[in-house]
Amino acid sequence: MLFKVNKYVAKITAITLLLYIICSVAIVSNAENYEWSVTNSIESVETNANVSEELAATAKESNAKNELKLECESAILIEQNSGQVLYEKNSHEKLRPASVTKLMTLLLIFEALDSGQITLEDKVPCSENASSMGGSQIWLDTREELTVNEMIKAMCVVSANDCTVAMAEYIAGSEESFVEKMNQKATELGMNDTCFKNCHGIDEDGHVTSSYDISLMSKEILVNHPNITNYTTIYMDSLRDGKSELVNTNKLIRNYKGATGLKTGSTSLALYNLSASATRDDLSLIAVVMKAPTSNQRFEDAKTLLDYGFKNYEFKQFAKSGDIVGNVVVEKGVEKNVNAILNKNCGVLLKKGNENNVVQNIQMEQNLSAPVEKGQIIGSVTYSLDGKLLQSIDILAESEVKKESLMNVASYIYEKWFCLLR
Repeated sequence: MLFKVNKYVAKITAITLLLYIICSVAIVSNAENYEWSVTNSIESVETNANVSEELAATAKESNAKNELKLECESAILIEQNSGQVLYEKNSHEKLRPASVTKLMTLLLIFEALDSGQITLEDKVPCSENASSMGGSQIWLDTREELTVNEMIKAMCVVSANDCTVAMAEYIAGSEESFVEKMNQKATELGMNDTCFKNCHGIDEDGHVTSSYDISLMSKEILVNHPNITNYTTIYMDSLRDGKSELVNTNKLIRNYKGATGLKTGSTSLALYNLSASATRDDLSLIAVVMKAPTSNQRFEDAKTLLDYGFKNYEFKQFAKSGDIVGNVVVEKGVEKNVNAILNKNCGVLLKKGNENNVVQNIQMEQNLSAPVEKGQIIGSVTYSLDGKLLQSIDILAESEVKKESLMNVASYIYEKWFCLLR
């Protein structure tokens, strides 16, 4: 009896497979070929997007004229995601960074967190070296330990030098070893105007950077470690069960709309420095000011830069990573088509008034031959303005499509029926 049932099931399966293959051939032969070419108005930008020559020329012209009449020695304004320079003044002049140095220290701390080397709950001891630091501090004692979370908070809000050195020693074993890592990272980021001598920014001969380089490391930490803003947007807080009050040295956090950070710095030689970041209507900007004559002036210069950026530029999201932009026929595949998705966020940064002149063009394979791998490049989308390429993004296959075979077809049918019955 069992033999007869198995024989009956085998016949049903064979007939089902034969009907499926016949239908598959018919579908493939009648399938339409898809050609995608779309033109739309759009703007926005992705990390590492192609730099607009028009915007770069505008920034250089502004630098030559100093049309914003900044009083600082050096300055730069960039779009956060792309790094596009929107305005600059002596942006490669090598100057003393003061506590803006701590941005690199924080960047390495967040990388250590991401890699699992340390956690926010780790207790960090304080060495004699760390407790002896001058300048801004929270008066760490060698007998106490704070968590990494508390150390970061003290560094971001009140620029604590003692916490900075304690963290450097905790991560690298010594401040000297940590400074080596800082310079290695600076080289990786293309910070060619920079040489770090310490991790905190207290004046030291040869410890220099530029507003351009500060914008690079500011961009790096904001784009790849956005949790930094959980600390840099704190205006007032406390440590040690409320016994140590913290008030942010960056006054823009309290009085500038959309401010997200980032770091102040000042010494008698460096004068007044600031890396200021802000976001409005999906446009994120970073303004760096170096060697301003007074503390108030650095904030005024930073606001002038940010206001200029928000007034003249805009960022509008067009599509996001993973969005489906079409469907492509797959020949001789277990499945007869595959969704085409975007590899990255889409958009371009433009001066206001040019948004209707941007051309989007999507080009994809008209059909594919199985097998198709998940993530396989099957097309691209480009954005251009007046014939100049602004951005190019790959279009990928959303899923794998196996080549049609008796075994794969049987497996495919089983999976589909199993899902329906379940």
